[in-house]
Amino acid sequence: MKVGDKHYRSIWFDQPSGQVQIIDQRWLPHEFRVVDLTTRDDFATAIRDMWVRGAPLIGATAAYGVAAEMARDPSDDSLSDIWDFLHETRPTAINLRWALDEMNALLKPLPEGERAAAAMKRAHEIADEDVECNRMIGVHGLEIIRKIAAKKKPGEVVNILTHCNAGWLATVDWGTATSPMYHAVQDGIPIHVWVDETRPRNQGALLTAWEMNSHGIPHHLIVDNAGGHLMQHGQVDLCIVGTDRTTAHGDVCNKIGTYLKALAAHDNGVPFYV
Repeated sequence: MKVGDKHYRSIWFDQPSGQVQIIDQRWLPHEFRVVDLTTRDDFATAIRDMWVRGAPLIGATAAYGVAAEMARDPSDDSLSDIWDFLHETRPTAINLRWALDEMNALLKPLPEGERAAAAMKRAHEIADEDVECNRMIGVHGLEIIRKIAAKKKPGEVVNILTHCNAGWLATVDWGTATSPMYHAVQDGIPIHVWVDETRPRNQGALLTAWEMNSHGIPHHLIVDNAGGHLMQHGQVDLCIVGTDRTTAHGDVCNKIGTYLKALAAHDNGVPFYV
């Protein structure tokens, strides 16, 4: 997505330097820093210390970390060791383990001499697959926003409330919850976003609000407990949030505070999407 007039992903391979690069999210919104990830320690630190965060982005970062290690040492011992080393950084992150398992399953049967190229190719694919998945979330979500917009008077905006950061900074691009918002803007639908601050780490205040501002989307930052009041007074048309886990039965686990938003939305007849 856009930062100023330039398109960025949250992680990418820089061809001229031959390095994997990320946006170091610790410094946002006050400073925009791009850093290189070169060693396995760089990748581990980036994941563990939240230079990158968000399940899809963590998975992509791990995949590139394996690729970088295979370029250094493609042996069986190295492949096993990098799996353990990166998994220790965030052992509860489902995309982290998935990406590590994906890379391990691909690389283990290959001759050592083929592993580095195959690992980098698969890391690129994992990043691109995430982008496309998130793009399609936006395509489908756009239809929901269109239907709400069609019922509005000319010039009225669609008011969307979101919690935490399920934006492009949490993925490789587009975001999950934010993808429909970006697609709506591209489609010419006027929207306005209520951004929860999202304590205790304030990802809404620090990251989602920065995303909205960078992309030129009208928004207001609100305290976490204001959402119910806004819904009660008809100032929220729909809620869109991310999901850390969704069960086969439809139960959702997400950032603390999401449950209260869901209860308020249900009580006030506001559509709630994850």
